[in-house]
Amino acid sequence: MPLTKIQSLGITDGTIVNADINASAAIAGTKLSGAGKVLQVVSTFKSDTATTSSTSFADVGLSASITPSSASNKILVLSDAKFGGASGNLWYVQFVRNSTIISNGDASATRISCNFATDGTGQSIHIFNVGLSFLDSPSTTSSTTYKLQFRSRAGAAVYLNRTGQDRDGEDGRTGSSITLMEIAV
Repeated sequence: MPLTKIQSLGITDGTIVNADINASAAIAGTKLSGAGKVLQVVSTFKSDTATTSSTSFADVGLSASITPSSASNKILVLSDAKFGGASGNLWYVQFVRNSTIISNGDASATRISCNFATDGTGQSIHIFNVGLSFLDSPSTTSSTTYKLQFRSRAGAAVYLNRTGQDRDGEDGRTGSSITLMEIAV
């Protein structure tokens, strides 16, 4: 019996529905490749407090490490951090990759280069939610650590995860996080 060719007329749209697809079916990672794909996510959460009165940037104690799979990929750095301080005290926050400062503005004269700054008005009973993001190009496949740092302008205390007054029975305590996402380029 000779073989005959089956003519393909295509599958009518809507013929295959979700119920027809095996529940364990997965799309191969190679089919999802391309720019913008999230390759890995690393996150760290800090529930305790930290304090500095330094007029130089100091570690908050919130960091996360990631090892990029390609030197051309980017790292999206996200933080959701909460700070408080004394009323009238200005304070500043910055991102650091290993020992390199990233995402700060240019300093000018005596202005302070930072990623976030407060005006210090009436803040001793407030907690400021500081949401920061930066798309970084570390250009490495080595383990890379990202962290937050903070500092005071005039030496008054700045706090992570609490208010400046930290009143018993009145003021809240919060948590802060840093999240890293490797993005394919």
